[in-house]
Amino acid sequence: MDSPFRFSFELFPPRTPEAAARLPHVLTQLAAARPEYFSVTHGAGGSDQDGTYETLLTVVNQTGIPVAPHLTCIGSTREKIAALLEKYRAAGVRRIVALRGDLPATAYTSAAPGEFRYANELVCFIREQHGDWFHIEVAAYPEMHPQAANPGADFDNFRRKVDCGADGAITQLFYNAASYFDFMERCARANITIPITPGIMPITGLANIVRFCSGCGADLPRWIKLRLEELQDDKPALQDFGLSVVTRLCETLLKGGAPGLHFYTINQADPTLRIWANLALTPSAAA
Repeated sequence: MDSPFRFSFELFPPRTPEAAARLPHVLTQLAAARPEYFSVTHGAGGSDQDGTYETLLTVVNQTGIPVAPHLTCIGSTREKIAALLEKYRAAGVRRIVALRGDLPATAYTSAAPGEFRYANELVCFIREQHGDWFHIEVAAYPEMHPQAANPGADFDNFRRKVDCGADGAITQLFYNAASYFDFMERCARANITIPITPGIMPITGLANIVRFCSGCGADLPRWIKLRLEELQDDKPALQDFGLSVVTRLCETLLKGGAPGLHFYTINQADPTLRIWANLALTPSAAA
């Protein structure tokens, strides 16, 4: 029986020939779980959009599962975005993840360099150009965007994306379930009713999870960091601990009303599928 929850997996375009050679096997493993869709990122600063399109075609041709490319404001013009949207529509894409994107290291302002400064402007443009053809996902930050002035300003930014026509949202990674539930309560008070799907990052190592959390402003609880430090010389034990932590987080979120989960796979199948098995998940109802 299909699950009442919806699940999706995020991939990034392979950066080396070796990674490209591994991707078909990873896709076969992940596709067996029948996610609702795969999302495909691209490089920081608006780079590697061609890689996004090529990876998108690989996923569709190999799995037949819908794909949602990431589309960002960084370094883009209205003309470039319009051309990409037409290209994706011609390929049968029906879902877009619309983001401001990561600022390049040379940027000293919270606004993105390019004709679109913020994600809400990108959402409005997609709606103006294509109406309801695309299902638009946007980002949400339960613990606040690292470049936001304060939580209130960050929430106002999120509300503007919703007002421009976002259909759903995917959160940045987090390990405090309370932050997600607090965010949902704030949405309820603001009459924001779109589904907001938690973004889930499996824990597979100390250095990489510290880097990910630092980069996006997510809090890594002290007790988790201390345990990871203790286990860092015992990789199987560390991965078992990380699996347990993230499984409990997912259970708490789903029991608390989350509409599903979006897994940041980092182009690896095993960590995500181990969590999937622990949760005894079944394929997404919409897949």
